[in-house]
Amino acid sequence: MGVPNIFANATTSIPLVQLDQNFATNATLGNASVGLGNTTTTVGNLTLTNTTVVNYTETIQATTGNVTISLANGTFQNVAINAATTITLPASVSGKSFTVMASYTSNSTITWAGGTTLRWAGGTTPTPTAVNGKVDIFNFYQDGTSTFGAIYGQNF
Repeated sequence: MGVPNIFANATTSIPLVQLDQNFATNATLGNASVGLGNTTTTVGNLTLTNTTVVNYTETIQATTGNVTISLANGTFQNVAINAATTITLPASVSGKSFTVMASYTSNSTITWAGGTTLRWAGGTTPTPTAVNGKVDIFNFYQDGTSTFGAIYGQNF
C-alpha cells in the first residue's frame, strides 16, 4: 500500500504533541522531547505565540565579586558586592533583557562594563547605594546595538 502522502491536501493535520505511555510525564513537541511535571526541559529556540505563563520561577544566578554576566545561567543575576566590584554585561543581542540585583555585604561600589554600548537615562551612570545590608536592582534591555540600563529600585 505504501506510505501515505500527508501533504496531499491542506486538510491533513499532523499531531504536534504526542504523549508517551506514562501519560503526562513526557511529550514530543515537533522533534524535541519535552518533560512535563517537575522536570527540567530544554527545547532550544522554540517560538511561542500569545502564550500565558502562570506561576513560574526564574533561576537566580548568585555570584560574588567581579563578574561577567552570562545569560546562559539565567536572566536574574544576584551579585554579592563585598568589595569594589566590576560587573561586565554581555554584548547586546536584539530582544534580550535581564535583571541584576546588587546585594551589598560591605560598603563597596560597582563599576559597569561591557554591554556593547551601555546607555543610562540622562546619560549618567547611577550611583549605587553601596551600604552594607542594602540592595539595588537594575534592569537591562538590549536592541542588538546598545544595552539600556534602568534602575528598578535602590536602597531596599
